[in-house]
Amino acid sequence: MHSVRFTDRILYLSKDLVFGTVAELDKQVKELLKEELPVAIDLSAIDRIDSAGVAFLEELQERVKKKGSSLIMQGVSEEVKAVLKTFSSEAIVSVTTPERIGYFEKLGTDLLAWGKDFFSSLLMAADVFYWALRGLADHKGQRKGSLAQQCYILGFQAIPVVSFLSFIFGFIISLQAAVQLRQFGADIFLADMISISMVREMGPLITAIIIAGRSGSAIASEIASMQVSEEIDALRMMAINPIRYVVVPKFHAITIVMPLLVTFSIMVGVFGGLLIGMSYLDLSLVTFYSRSVEILSLKDVVVSLGKSTFFAWVIVIIGSHFGFQVRGGAEGVGKATTNSVVASIFSVIFFDALFSLIYL
Repeated sequence: MHSVRFTDRILYLSKDLVFGTVAELDKQVKELLKEELPVAIDLSAIDRIDSAGVAFLEELQERVKKKGSSLIMQGVSEEVKAVLKTFSSEAIVSVTTPERIGYFEKLGTDLLAWGKDFFSSLLMAADVFYWALRGLADHKGQRKGSLAQQCYILGFQAIPVVSFLSFIFGFIISLQAAVQLRQFGADIFLADMISISMVREMGPLITAIIIAGRSGSAIASEIASMQVSEEIDALRMMAINPIRYVVVPKFHAITIVMPLLVTFSIMVGVFGGLLIGMSYLDLSLVTFYSRSVEILSLKDVVVSLGKSTFFAWVIVIIGSHFGFQVRGGAEGVGKATTNSVVASIFSVIFFDALFSLIYL
């Protein structure tokens, strides 16, 4: 008995489209459609359909489509529609065009993300300060000798690059200033200028930027690598606080070595100015030294060392924040390191400007 009828270019099916009937229906359809293609298929008599029936209908549609026509389904019940929607391959490959986000929407989203990130960094800072203060009296949860190790890594190993760049800055600033001062017979003021600029601004700023690029990136990459390799999770599983174990030794170490590095930077920078003063302006060592010491006050030294310590805290906290926030593999570590350096240098310059406005 035939379950397929072809009338007025409409294909009528009167048998359920299930796995057991599809093969027979396919033979009958091929026989009827040898000469003429249908424009519609009527499924009003179909009560049951499964995935095999859906595949049969899609193959029939594809066959008609290849010959330059199309096939419309009519008389489809709600039950059959549900099965077609579930098993249809067209629903799987359909792509929804994403809604275009406007400029102000993107700006608002970025501001919200920045605010959330800033609040997270404040929480990180509070956590670091709390465990750092506790760590002064209680060394539990820290590796033995970690403070000395971090002082060597963050401080001693940074001396060559800090010395070289500080000398270059002092030398260049003094050379440019000497040319102008000589025209007005104010050679002696070179010592005043280089001493004030190196103590108040250039010494702490240069050292902080160097440490942000050198040590800040190392802190961020180390913590990010531990986060990616699940070492941070392992520490938590062993009831060891990651901030106390990883961050606090770095925080204590950079608090100690940063003022020392800044002091060394100031001395080297002033030495670069001394070479210009003695060679280009014919100033004596005694004159240069006496003018350099007399022009400075205790306030200048205290503010210089104070803000250098603050810069050190900012660098450690930002590096740790980006390290703990990393997601993904090696790519995430690279992004965290880059973002840490950029944010640290920006923050150092921003806070240096604030210090200059307050203590000018």
